[in-house]
Amino acid sequence: MTPAEQLAILEAGTVEIISKKELLEKLSSGKPLRAKLGVDPTSPDLHLGHTVQLEKLRQFEALGHQVVLIIGDFTAMIGDPSGRSATRPQLTREEVAHNAKTYTDQAFKILDREKTEVVYNGDWFREMRFEDVIKLNSRVTMQQMLQREDFKTRIAQEHEVRLHEIQYPLMQGWDSVEVRADVELGGSDQLFNILVGRDMQKSEGMPPQVVMLTPLLEGTDGVKKMSKSYGNYVGIIEPPEEMFGKLMSISDELMARYYTLLLGESAPADTHPMEAKKSLGEKLVARYHRAETAAAARAEWDTKFSKRDLESAELPEFTPGARRDLVALVAQAYADSFGTKRSNSDVRRLIQQGSIQLNGEKLSDPRAEPALEDGAVLKLDKKRSVRIKK
Repeated sequence: MTPAEQLAILEAGTVEIISKKELLEKLSSGKPLRAKLGVDPTSPDLHLGHTVQLEKLRQFEALGHQVVLIIGDFTAMIGDPSGRSATRPQLTREEVAHNAKTYTDQAFKILDREKTEVVYNGDWFREMRFEDVIKLNSRVTMQQMLQREDFKTRIAQEHEVRLHEIQYPLMQGWDSVEVRADVELGGSDQLFNILVGRDMQKSEGMPPQVVMLTPLLEGTDGVKKMSKSYGNYVGIIEPPEEMFGKLMSISDELMARYYTLLLGESAPADTHPMEAKKSLGEKLVARYHRAETAAAARAEWDTKFSKRDLESAELPEFTPGARRDLVALVAQAYADSFGTKRSNSDVRRLIQQGSIQLNGEKLSDPRAEPALEDGAVLKLDKKRSVRIKK
């Protein structure tokens, strides 16, 4: 492809590129570019939010460029402060090592294992002397760091900013020097960190990397960015049925955004939203599992919810405690069967919405003590039901 044709492909779906002119010049050089993405193993699993950048990396790979995946086994012990209103809990080296074990296998569900260069930033940071750390810090002023929006907000609200958090952008920037990145990808909240990398490369006499920002993917709640700490994530190695069920819980508006950012296509305009959402779920499950598994997950969901045929579905068994009202019963079912704590007000809201059903009959009185027979099906919400076992 011509450099202009490559640029058109790479630009699609991005929020900002600094700058397109620089990227076009790099593409026009005829040399394969080194496109960098860093991921911190702060939890054991990658989720769909991570795949937005991974899919863009795959495009670079398909166009013949060199992809560099940095596993931040050292930076993960600090934790990226981007978009955070409070200091992240610090992880131990052992916790990070445990989390990192499966990161590459998960990333290679999208990237080509044979073509991807994988490096760990602990390889260079653990070799640094304190003198090297001082030199690294001298490259950036405190005024620059405190102009960072999330730090400014925390200081204005009299929330603490720990000194180790200020090191994070420096370290991410130094990663770009170590791997000689031509392009760095990141979510739109990564602008400050990636610009630090540009400055550090310049100070080392290197051509500055191009900044390529992708949108942040909202989680299943449709509000906050997808994150395991927010509980609104869809993990790419979650069981197929669970993955499909989570995707079926999203709003129609979010469904259209998922089509664009995760599949690179538009939601079908001539299809009922429910069918379009099922298609989205099946395609994504197939991408990270298998086509047959995805079809089975869709069929199971249809059995449970579309056809309301809960009698034949496989459901968690739930043994009720002592005689109690409907609110307490439902709260116990969530806790015992799904490990989810629901407040009394949450449960009452579900009852008012008509979500709570016993053998298909809506239960509307929060104070009622329904008769529970062995094998009866208690539906809790759109995604969760249990089978009574006495």
